[in-house]
Amino acid sequence: MLFDKITPAPPDAIMGLTEAFKGDSRPDKMNLGVGVYQDESGITPVLESVKAAEDRIRTAEKTKSYLPISGAPEYKAHVQDLLLGAAHPARMEDRVRTAHTPGGTGGLRVGAEFLKRIAPNATVWVSDPTWANHPGIFSGAGFAMETYPYYQPSTQGLDYAAMCDTLKRVPAGDIVLLHVCCHNPTGVDLTTEQWKEVGDIAAAQGWIPFLDFAYQGLGEDLETDRAGLLQLLEAVPELFVASSFSKNFGLYRERTGAMTLVASDKESAAAAFSHVEKTIRVIYSNPPAHGGQIVTTILGDAALRAQWEEEVKAIRDRIKTVRSAFVKELQARGVDRDFSFIERQKGMFSFSGLTEEQVTFLREEKGIYIVKGGRINVAGIPTAKLPYLCDSIAESLQK
Repeated sequence: MLFDKITPAPPDAIMGLTEAFKGDSRPDKMNLGVGVYQDESGITPVLESVKAAEDRIRTAEKTKSYLPISGAPEYKAHVQDLLLGAAHPARMEDRVRTAHTPGGTGGLRVGAEFLKRIAPNATVWVSDPTWANHPGIFSGAGFAMETYPYYQPSTQGLDYAAMCDTLKRVPAGDIVLLHVCCHNPTGVDLTTEQWKEVGDIAAAQGWIPFLDFAYQGLGEDLETDRAGLLQLLEAVPELFVASSFSKNFGLYRERTGAMTLVASDKESAAAAFSHVEKTIRVIYSNPPAHGGQIVTTILGDAALRAQWEEEVKAIRDRIKTVRSAFVKELQARGVDRDFSFIERQKGMFSFSGLTEEQVTFLREEKGIYIVKGGRINVAGIPTAKLPYLCDSIAESLQK
């Protein structure tokens, strides 16, 4: 029989953790593994701007017909506005094309499938560490995978010299995946000056940047967070961006993202994008509409956009407040280890430096669920539970 000899696949590192958390009956349990923002009550809220947009959509909507293969033109224009600004030279020269995809993950996979068609012998390079799903997405498209150094455990910071040394040896035509901001899982980002040097390396070597941009607005602000992307475009004529509205719009379950390519000229952009559309056609045909309608409605209305930007700021400010309080609570417990790096990290995640034994202790003895490797979703910590979390971490450090 076809299925008789199949053994169960191993559980997903993050989603499997969530399933275990759901089955835990302890009242103090905490899920700090899954990458979603939660407010002080432990809820992933629906933004007020999103509710207002949905009200308008319900009133005005007259059809549920298919969207075009690459999505609605107005949605794609708003994506490009956020990524590049309204008057970026690449847009003025008509060198930019965007596809509406099912989440940022869909954007990554569409780009991977397209690249496999045009560069079948390329290798994809990802940071060490990177988001756990990156290797699966690109190897699933058939690519060989390599890593470049990124995180330095001894300093809890960027291993920049080793990173550049490796990037200078990446062959022309290979693909290098880079996190634009709020690096997942470390929370450690490049400076603008470092992005400039990486762009110079890419231009000199001839490898293709593929940018994962899932957290725009959760680091510093909407414009500052795109600085790495803009810096690369000063150096290279072609790149890819997979972006997401899961985090900054709270549209997790709506699966709303995009894949954007920038080419060297408008003819190349048009030709390349025609193959992107063929790729989409055989994967999922056309994108889901609702999330894109929400984004378009908010970004197309000055009042709703202002409200949304304030809500993004509130999310960002809460994350920064939790980071600061996290460090202070650990210090108050006389923990010898220096955790001040948590305040310097950006975005939702912190690479805590906890060992596998400590992560296991926290899960099994305290009901605190953290991803293997020690990544903590800081954006999922309710302030009221910080004392319990820090007591538990302090105890784990004694193990």
